[in-house]
Amino acid sequence: MIRLLLVDDDPFIRESMQVILGLDPELEVVGTCADGRAAYEMALQNEIDVVVMDMRMPGCDGVEGTRLLKLMERPPAVLVLTTFDDDEYIAAAIRNGANGYMLKNVSPSRIVSGIKTIHEGTLLIHPDVARKLAGMIGNGASRPAPEAQAVEPKRELAPFGLTAAEQSIVRHIADGLSNKEIAASLFLSEGTVKNYISDILNKLELRDRTQIAIFYLKLP
Repeated sequence: MIRLLLVDDDPFIRESMQVILGLDPELEVVGTCADGRAAYEMALQNEIDVVVMDMRMPGCDGVEGTRLLKLMERPPAVLVLTTFDDDEYIAAAIRNGANGYMLKNVSPSRIVSGIKTIHEGTLLIHPDVARKLAGMIGNGASRPAPEAQAVEPKRELAPFGLTAAEQSIVRHIADGLSNKEIAASLFLSEGTVKNYISDILNKLELRDRTQIAIFYLKLP
């Protein structure tokens, strides 16, 4: 049984989701609340496996709520439900430890599937959100200002068993470069870059290059 906490400032959405998700025999809705701070306080008092979190909420939004939840000794997984235009929230919530992103207009069955996916420990990003995130990374929207980048140390990748070449490719992907651009930058063929990316995906147990970028951005 997966124990859920539903967080949304709209009472109609909370009640509707509670009814719909409660129909699945593998899910149990432990409670609902209206903002991120309330979610954190409720999670401290109850055993919660997955928090389904809205982003735009007055008081304590989903970004801050995710950050608070991830401070817990045994933090729950967080599935963010967002609208497509929530640009300013997307990378911030991922950096705060969100385990998945889905658009609010997906079907209830997709949300149920997403809950079960992140409960199993897999990072989940809705394809439309993934494409937007990749674009944001490429445009520098989720990166620090150039002044900050000049003094920011590189995130450490060696502990994950990546070679120097693989580490370089990961950083290029996080900078939004295409395979062709990476190949030109590193004086490699596109085929070689694709082979490196396949090896990286296997070593990090990820599915695609967007997840590689997200993985890198989440590193301390």
